[in-house]
Amino acid sequence: MLFFVNDYCEGAHENILKRMTLDNYFKNPGYGSDPVCESARQKIRNACKKNDADVFFISGGTQTNQLIIDTCLNSYEGVVAVETGHIALHEAGAVESTGHKVLTLPAHEGKMDARELRNYVKSFYEDENHEHMVFPGMVYISQPTEYGSLYGKAELKALRSVCDEFKMKLFMDGARLAYALGARGNDVTLPILAQMADVFYIGGTKCGALFGEAVVFAQMKAPPHFLTQIKQHGALLAKGWLLGMQFDELFENDLYTTLGARADAMADRLRYRLIDRGYKLLIETPTNQVLVVLDNRVMKALAKRVRFSFWEVIDKTHTAVRFCTSWATKEEDLKELMNIL
Repeated sequence: MLFFVNDYCEGAHENILKRMTLDNYFKNPGYGSDPVCESARQKIRNACKKNDADVFFISGGTQTNQLIIDTCLNSYEGVVAVETGHIALHEAGAVESTGHKVLTLPAHEGKMDARELRNYVKSFYEDENHEHMVFPGMVYISQPTEYGSLYGKAELKALRSVCDEFKMKLFMDGARLAYALGARGNDVTLPILAQMADVFYIGGTKCGALFGEAVVFAQMKAPPHFLTQIKQHGALLAKGWLLGMQFDELFENDLYTTLGARADAMADRLRYRLIDRGYKLLIETPTNQVLVVLDNRVMKALAKRVRFSFWEVIDKTHTAVRFCTSWATKEEDLKELMNIL
């Protein structure tokens, strides 16, 4: 079976596995208080050009999204996301389980429009009954989006402006951030992201690590007693050095962005080959998620030999599916997929 179903099918980059073997018998204090985690934190601060940033390591993306949203909002506040946002669709109500509502806006190829956001929040405060409603306290976006599209610097600046106007926090989900940083045409670097977002995270699980996400509080400080709140959410890893070690390797010699760029290049090769064969893309994106429209008969036959993701129904006879490349995708994988098609 050929796998293009997601970007976390494989284990971890060889540098991480070698480092784990080397560090395996070292004695470290627990819960991220070790020198390995501190080294990784400083490398991330340096990469973001934000030396006063608070950095924490969490084991998974859903935990990270729930934790940040819950700890950064007041009890009467919700989080604004597009209707295709990960927290709105694919996290089993994890955010809502904390008592915070996900307030949705239309998505434009996966992205939020700053004007629509402003109109929504403005209308909220103009409603004389807004004290009886869920306050929009945070804006959630992801880079890349669920559709593999990217926010440009100008788009982030516009969203930041609306957040400043209405005193909302801007939170960016970076579960696939490596594939954004390494994409052709991307103009949002880590330092720019650290200027725009109040808090964001650098995804490791989907980008070369065995598991783990690095939370960066950039334009705000971490909530009081954040470590205690991590533990309350069941997200504090006792062997915290395992998380720090992975990011210490990913941020050595720009490995993180290099791995993302490699996956993006593989996705581009796949796109060009699909187009050459007459296939239609759902949307054109520069990252590692390739959305293509298939005849349902082709899709059913393909599913016997290839793992991919259902995306959306186009019409009675066509469906959009996703092929996802990763930091470990090989040229022979692409050739085999095209031969099967």
